[in-house]
Amino acid sequence: MSLYKIRVADLENILEQDEIDLKVLRSFCFNGIPDCNGFRALCWKLLLGYLSPKKSTWPAKLTKQRELYKQFVKEMVISPGEQDGPECIDHPLSDGPESNWSTFFRDNEVLLQIDKDVRRLCPDISFFQQATEFPCEFVKERERKLHVRVAPTTLSSANVERKGVGMTKINLITKRATESYEAMDAGQEAHWEVVERILFLYAKLNPGQGYVQGMNEIIGPIYYVFASDPHLEYRRYAEADCFFCFTALMSEIRDFFIKTLDESEGGIKGMMAKLSNLLHEQDAEVWERLRDQELYPQYYSFRWLTLLLSQEFPLPDVLRIWDSVFADDKRYDFLIKICCAMILLLREQILENDFANNVKLLQNFPLMDINLVLRKATCLD
Repeated sequence: MSLYKIRVADLENILEQDEIDLKVLRSFCFNGIPDCNGFRALCWKLLLGYLSPKKSTWPAKLTKQRELYKQFVKEMVISPGEQDGPECIDHPLSDGPESNWSTFFRDNEVLLQIDKDVRRLCPDISFFQQATEFPCEFVKERERKLHVRVAPTTLSSANVERKGVGMTKINLITKRATESYEAMDAGQEAHWEVVERILFLYAKLNPGQGYVQGMNEIIGPIYYVFASDPHLEYRRYAEADCFFCFTALMSEIRDFFIKTLDESEGGIKGMMAKLSNLLHEQDAEVWERLRDQELYPQYYSFRWLTLLLSQEFPLPDVLRIWDSVFADDKRYDFLIKICCAMILLLREQILENDFANNVKLLQNFPLMDINLVLRKATCLD
């Protein structure tokens, strides 16, 4: 029996238990989750705390959360006027704090940024441009697609020309937005539209944080894994399950996205300082080379840490990295070790390069066997 089949059998045995031993599961997943049978989607739900180790609780928990998400969509993905009663005096020009229209226009400012970001999600694969099997029934029936609210529009204007005392001539001019996106057929949704809705709801439900650029890169791999699950019933509810797992993950890394917490230990500057200190411990010569060139961690590791390396590697490698990060008890300490390992594996080039070439090298990490990076990270004290 091949090593891969042995690992599949071992994971099946772990997941067959009535109460899953999370310690054993974490130890297994740290070394990579087999990419078959929907194992990764299920394990991530367990590792992120969406599902309890007690399997008997799963049906009730999933039903409750999926119904809750459905309610969020019904209440928040709605245009003003649709739910107003006959006595409502709210109108589009109202700027009162309780005006649905005022909220609608403020939301559109956030939605515009989300819309731009999700349209360029994982451009190396076509998955997010493809139609989902399970478009949101609520949106499909009432045509409440969010991107329509901020879609580029066609504007008509006219130039009035008059020569002498003759006839006035009106030249109609049509101006289109510079970007044009192909829409899905009626009743269909692309995967990026689903991700857009999840991020919009997250921003609505977390007004203290809202949406920050980069969150689309965090949610992309999670949604991809859930929406690619071979089990039909899990794929059907990929949107709701992804929302709650993304929310759970963001609760752990929210400090990365809040500027006022940058200086805190869990903030992004604190994380970069930990990376710098670890690099100094592991290889003082490389650390000094970067210091002498004034190539500080914020020039390259800000994106690494904030986006959990989702932009530095191809998607399959990102999934493998996240298996280990999610499985580690001190998951973000291990993320720092991975980043340090990436630098150490470029040691010879860093010591030879000048400032410009080192910036280019670290900001565009070269293709490398991800298992080599992870093995190096695991060896760091």
